[in-house]
Amino acid sequence: MSGEVGAKRSGVREVAAAAGVSTQTVSRVLNGYPGIRAATRERVLDAVAALDYRVNNAARALGTSLTRTVGVVASDAVLHGPSAGIAALERAARTRGRWITTAYTDSDDPADIDAAVRHLLDQGVDGIVLVAAHGATPLEGYDVPIVPLYGESGIRQRDAAALVVDHLADLGHRRILELAGPSDWREALARTAGVADAAARGGLEVVDRVEGDWSAASGSAVADAVAARVAEGATAVAAANDQMALGLIAGLAARGMRVPADVSVTGFDDNPDAAFYTPALTTVRLDVEGEAEYAVAAVLGDAAPAPAAPVLVARDSVTAPR
Repeated sequence: MSGEVGAKRSGVREVAAAAGVSTQTVSRVLNGYPGIRAATRERVLDAVAALDYRVNNAARALGTSLTRTVGVVASDAVLHGPSAGIAALERAARTRGRWITTAYTDSDDPADIDAAVRHLLDQGVDGIVLVAAHGATPLEGYDVPIVPLYGESGIRQRDAAALVVDHLADLGHRRILELAGPSDWREALARTAGVADAAARGGLEVVDRVEGDWSAASGSAVADAVAARVAEGATAVAAANDQMALGLIAGLAARGMRVPADVSVTGFDDNPDAAFYTPALTTVRLDVEGEAEYAVAAVLGDAAPAPAAPVLVARDSVTAPR
């Protein structure tokens, strides 16, 4: 066994023999060369995993000036969205024969974020992907490419937020509230823009915009403000993520209000628990795997298919207004 003490570690020749290819093909797969057939690449990577073959990145970096490592600067990784993004980036990097190294920062201070970026640069990363980028996050002025996970324009974030508001408009809602994410986040700003786009297009009035911090607790905390607006005629709330929607639903229930009988609520992200909320949450799903593949390709200067369009997931938390 390759993992036994004293056992000889498998090398490129053993990987090539197990995959039924030449050592040159193994090298080309591990170095990310284009033109390798998908089936061949998969056989090589399967053999690498089965034999526990480990590439000596330090030695290879001396010969190529590349470490085969993609840096990730991540914020608020305890939240579902960022944690799912980091996991997807690891998978996307691995399919290209790369690995990720992550620096965490929960600060919106540009100096703190810059320090995290420079920590990764000191490790010789080939590029950096930003997860949960704040508005102040620097994107330029470094020696390697730096891109946000969901693209600088946030267009698919914007489109996704618009989908749920279009759904509300189709059901007859005309006065809604927005439960937004923190305004120093790029993703929150893109989602707010999407709500505004769809409201204008569908003739809806956004009667109020309250802000949370992505947590369920912050959603619950604005329940009084939401209840007051519902009493004035608002019929739906578009929340910027599923966790805030969950907190809001619980907060409204504590005040004797029912979702969706008294007010409809939508979320964003389609986290794994959203279908099991009470009621099951109407939300929107992004192609996180596709976004990760696109971002990794971008920092490496490669081509990748555009991520799939966001998908509305209609469940029980929304109904036509009474």
